[in-house]
Amino acid sequence: MNELHNRKVINRARKGDLLEFLRGWYLHWAVYVGNKEVVHLAGIDDDGVNGNSNPSHVLSICGKKFNKAVVKRESFWKVVQDSKAKINNDKDRKCRPRPAHQIAEEAFKKIGEIDYNVFWKNCEHFAAFCRYGVNWSVQANKALVVIMLSGAAVMVGGIVMEVSGWKKERN
Repeated sequence: MNELHNRKVINRARKGDLLEFLRGWYLHWAVYVGNKEVVHLAGIDDDGVNGNSNPSHVLSICGKKFNKAVVKRESFWKVVQDSKAKINNDKDRKCRPRPAHQIAEEAFKKIGEIDYNVFWKNCEHFAAFCRYGVNWSVQANKALVVIMLSGAAVMVGGIVMEVSGWKKERN
């Protein structure tokens, strides 16, 4: 089922398009560079950091460096695996994309090992930088908001518990 869908996606893709791959609970991002190839930021040794991995093993770091990743040029079909792919240039509404040849050139320049951080330098940041010259990850921003709101809720809960305890002591 996904194969037919993905064939349609890759046949519509144009050089410089951003592709997203649904990996269970997160999205992996790549830059389409033509000839059914993409450039993407992946975990070293496909260790589950945004790369060609089984989504059920994303959290198992097993001694692998979690702060390093590699930018690779690979076949679309190797990267998509059994995921569902989508062309996603939605950030065009807020950012001006570079010309297609510049997007591909930027992606090619980044090939090799680079630093990785799930919140500040992930595969979506990489793809957005290649297309727009801006590091931007919607999914990382959402995760940070959830973390901050959760922390705030815990703090408020603690304050409420403390005040409740204080009131009981006074009575």
